[in-house]
Amino acid sequence: MKKRNKNLAFSANKLRLDVLEMAYKAGSGHLGGSFSCAEILTCLYRSFLQVKPEQPDWPERDRFILSKGHAAPILYAMLSTLGFFSKDDLMTLRKFGSHLQGHPDMRKTPGIDLSSGSLGMGLSTGIGMAWTARQIKQNWRVFVLAGDGELDEGQNWEAAMLAAKLNLPNLILIVDCNGVQLDGTTDDIMPLGNLEEKFQAFGWRSEIVDGHDCAALSSGIEVGLEHNGPFVLLARTVKGKGVAFMEGNHEWHGKALSEEEYLIAKRMLEQIC
Repeated sequence: MKKRNKNLAFSANKLRLDVLEMAYKAGSGHLGGSFSCAEILTCLYRSFLQVKPEQPDWPERDRFILSKGHAAPILYAMLSTLGFFSKDDLMTLRKFGSHLQGHPDMRKTPGIDLSSGSLGMGLSTGIGMAWTARQIKQNWRVFVLAGDGELDEGQNWEAAMLAAKLNLPNLILIVDCNGVQLDGTTDDIMPLGNLEEKFQAFGWRSEIVDGHDCAALSSGIEVGLEHNGPFVLLARTVKGKGVAFMEGNHEWHGKALSEEEYLIAKRMLEQIC
């Protein structure tokens, strides 16, 4: 188990290197929020999500929604690693005619279950998917990854009430709690208070884990899968994780890299690998 978690951590950092290359070549892209959720995506896709890269629209697959759609680069890196499309495609990020645009597009990119970008909508759609599975007696699970800054959107809390009313056992929300959004910290922009207690008050079971600890993430997700109702995993992360000058800095929400910054960041990430 210890070796597996080490391998997952290694895989997560390789995704960061892919994202770094993609964003530098594109001259744009969201690095901070992609780096913060590398371990989350790695654990989900490597250990839990039942999908078929050779058959992206497999009807019985689990559904994954990247509600924080600006973190598309890390999802693209994960999907290419699994074989949904060629890794060569990664270097076409945000290019004219590429199927890898700045936000996920389910009409163009294999493995994308929901086009996203406008924040706050992923959970509502995930509830619809989970409820549909129950109505048609299917066993697929729905995993939604949202950002903590995204929880400023009131639609999330309307969705939280509905999920509790429907008592959906096949729905897991993971919140990338990196504490930073576009213009500053979440505490400065819109304090969210105690998210664990807040979700519990809305009728959810909630757990807090270290979002960069693959063992803790996996254990938390397992708790969610065993829970008979809506579950939220609050993953405490660091925006820009792995690159010292990006960590916790809101300026790296979507800032372009200079050549010098790219080379320094690459050295830092390679040292972790």
